[in-house]
Amino acid sequence: MKSVPKNSSLTLAEDLAYLRLLHLADSALPIGALSHSFGLETLVSAEILKARDMPAFLQGYVQEAGMLEAVACREAFPLGIAEPQNFSTARWMELNDALSALKPARESRSASAALGRNFLQAACALGDFPVLLEARNASLKYASLIHHSTAFGLVSAVLAMDESRAILAYLHQMTAGLVSACQRLLPIGQTEATRILWNLKPAILETATLSAGHTLETAACFLPLLDWGAMEHPALSTRLFIS
Repeated sequence: MKSVPKNSSLTLAEDLAYLRLLHLADSALPIGALSHSFGLETLVSAEILKARDMPAFLQGYVQEAGMLEAVACREAFPLGIAEPQNFSTARWMELNDALSALKPARESRSASAALGRNFLQAACALGDFPVLLEARNASLKYASLIHHSTAFGLVSAVLAMDESRAILAYLHQMTAGLVSACQRLLPIGQTEATRILWNLKPAILETATLSAGHTLETAACFLPLLDWGAMEHPALSTRLFIS
């Protein structure tokens, strides 16, 4: 009989947390992520963005929008480590309200909130998690938005996931979602989409690392063209995406 390593229980717990993280960051998670382009559809419709532009555009997207969302995800993480009785509803809503203020386009703000609400609701259904229920109920009570990045950070901490891996997983699924939107809007095949996402991984890693040195008070996101695209999206004559 093979001997069991002394730290096998710790390894199994870490592996289980990793599998759960992969599940939560999967694009197939039914929270509606595939229904949003966050303004990209408008830019393609206006012929401002072409298929050849996407690698550089997505690089900037990761560095700008990715930084803001990574910081929000990271700031929400400590709230999930606290015992349920010590959960700070005030800080939870403060983070979400601050992130709302940093999203000038109503359409993108609403899309982020829809994904965050659906994500947190899905996580609450996975087990008995008092902190998640408290966060959801407090936001509902005070009509505060729940953003996807803050919800992802909170849930990751409650489920005992590694913070750094959680940030990377969030950024990867966020980027993969926009690459998927590009495939439906532009003549980009599966092989090219795979290559684009593969080449963006160093930028994702760099953004996740840099986010550790910021708070929502110091993080910045400057994507005026994409914000304009989001604001103009409701006026499109035909739309494939909600945002």
